[in-house]
Amino acid sequence: MRVTLSTVDTCESSFTPLVVMELAPDVKEETKEWLKNRIIAKKQDGGAQLLFRPLLNKYEKETLENQNLYLVGASNARLLLGAEAVGLVKECTDTAMRAFTYGTRHSFKGFHDNNDNFLTMAECQFIIKHELENLRARDEKMIPGYPQAKLYPGKSLMRRLLTSGIVTQVFPLHDSEALKKLEDTWYTRFALKYQPIDSIRGYFGETIALYFGFLEYFTFALIPMAVIGLPYYLFVWEDYDKYVIFASFNLIWSTVILEVWKRGCANMTYRWGTLVMKRQFEEPRPGFHGVLGINPITGREEPLYSSYKRQLRIYLVSLPFVCLCLYFSLYVMMIYFDMEVWVLSLHEDNESVWTSLLLYVPSIVYAIVIEVMNWLYRYAAEFLTSWENHRLESAYQNHLVLKVLVFNFLNCFASLFYIAFVLKDMKLLRQSLATLLITSQILNQVIESLLPYWLQRKHFAKVKRKVQALKTNVDTTLYEQVLLEKEMGTYLGTFDDYLELFLQFGYVSLFSCVYPLAAAFAVLNNFTEVNSDALKMCRVFKRPFAEPSATIGVWQLAFETMSVISVVTNCALIGMSPQVNAVFPESKTELVLIVVAVEHALLALKFILAFAIPDKPRHIQMKLARLEFESLEALKQQQMKLVAENLKEEPQGDAQAAT
Repeated sequence: MRVTLSTVDTCESSFTPLVVMELAPDVKEETKEWLKNRIIAKKQDGGAQLLFRPLLNKYEKETLENQNLYLVGASNARLLLGAEAVGLVKECTDTAMRAFTYGTRHSFKGFHDNNDNFLTMAECQFIIKHELENLRARDEKMIPGYPQAKLYPGKSLMRRLLTSGIVTQVFPLHDSEALKKLEDTWYTRFALKYQPIDSIRGYFGETIALYFGFLEYFTFALIPMAVIGLPYYLFVWEDYDKYVIFASFNLIWSTVILEVWKRGCANMTYRWGTLVMKRQFEEPRPGFHGVLGINPITGREEPLYSSYKRQLRIYLVSLPFVCLCLYFSLYVMMIYFDMEVWVLSLHEDNESVWTSLLLYVPSIVYAIVIEVMNWLYRYAAEFLTSWENHRLESAYQNHLVLKVLVFNFLNCFASLFYIAFVLKDMKLLRQSLATLLITSQILNQVIESLLPYWLQRKHFAKVKRKVQALKTNVDTTLYEQVLLEKEMGTYLGTFDDYLELFLQFGYVSLFSCVYPLAAAFAVLNNFTEVNSDALKMCRVFKRPFAEPSATIGVWQLAFETMSVISVVTNCALIGMSPQVNAVFPESKTELVLIVVAVEHALLALKFILAFAIPDKPRHIQMKLARLEFESLEALKQQQMKLVAENLKEEPQGDAQAAT
């Protein structure tokens, strides 16, 4: 029998909870009842047709503390129909990747009618999130019990509930057993091994898995630089003439690793199905607001905001603010150089062990100040980008990334450029680079993982003592888990993680020829970063909702831009070397022209390499072309069927007209 949404059961009293919804403590009963009815109602009645129940039943509420917590789940058939609705791509028995459909479910690899593991838990939670976000207002003008929370046809109910503070959070639950298995193969045993990327993807989704895949790939890509840099540092690090060879290798390395990554990324995401997954029409982001109107593309009623007003906000407010912050960053940099001069003069006047150590203090202080400024600017950039009122989440992220990258690049690298090309002090450049790199790595490890983990452990112990103190016969296992997880921090995405790698890539590709140990320190940091980030994902933050991704997004462009800048920087450093200057003792103009010509030639070579190395391997291209051909053939067959049906009906219509 064909299963449709109208026949899917929504009345199961016991089900596997996948998502937790927390309501504000003072939410009215009529609001709770309305929300429950909308979640469990059938699709044709405007509901999500999901399973929904309170965390505590009536007896448990009298025994335990009521937290206004609710559990959301779905039947297996509902999840499979949801997988078709969101366009999940799965492997078929003929090894091809195709969009999943319920009608052809038996043609997919690993599917059985009694198999509840065909969809990963992360995919199930993504489906539930999608269904909750697509609960839309019909004829309601407001949320029952809250006249100030206005609604209009087509408005996402969940987004309105979140922005109104009626729903405080919605998050997916951890699977304790699956999480323990993942931890055992991931980070609990400190050994040099590949990460279980497919298992990470199965548990956290493609976006998180791609980050850890890129982190692993980038770490291994740094090893050749570290291997060459270590003996270089030990034997000829004071001979600056030799950095010409190292800079030349740097140019080729920074180009090739990014192109090879794109191919590896395509292999992974094809295997996961996200490379083939069709992108749905993007909905307005939750914070978007404007005058109510009709979207000319979808025909839906939604807020509209003039792009002209947005451009005014960007160019008249955001751009001047960013420029002001960049100026302030340069001002702080000049204070740092004044400190360097003062400490150096103090050391020369009274040379001792203490003054020798004091030489490193300005760089350490400046490195800490840079991290604080980056942190403060990040909050300002988020506020400004939100105030610009971008309609789409992708536009919001692109503008935020651009603001943050520009400031971080100048804040972290301006002093190094100044030392290299204005002061031309290679010894100070090496010292500053080493201090900035090592200090920033230590601070990031402590602030991102160790400190939150310590605070989380204290909170866990407090909650466990509280639950154990309850004298009750009720099974508190799930209750305790939800209480622990709801107080965890919310993982805000991979932005900060990619930013850290981006700055690290900059330190290595721009100036490592002067300090060859930069790559070695980056490798050591990344080996610990894998474990600290894994610990952070598994034990510090709530489990994030899975998000399908086919690439690392705008960060690919950011890394490629940095590699272009590294070509210019390394060519300039080569041109400044005594070895090259000795070839042109009299004509500096000729030297500059030759360096510029070489730089242009290398840039041309870089772009030729990028073009010559395909982004997708040949076998992936063939499979994608085959899928496109099948789609066109299916569409053609469908159109021919419609034409045949129309031709069949026309004679009957003519006969009826004749009678």
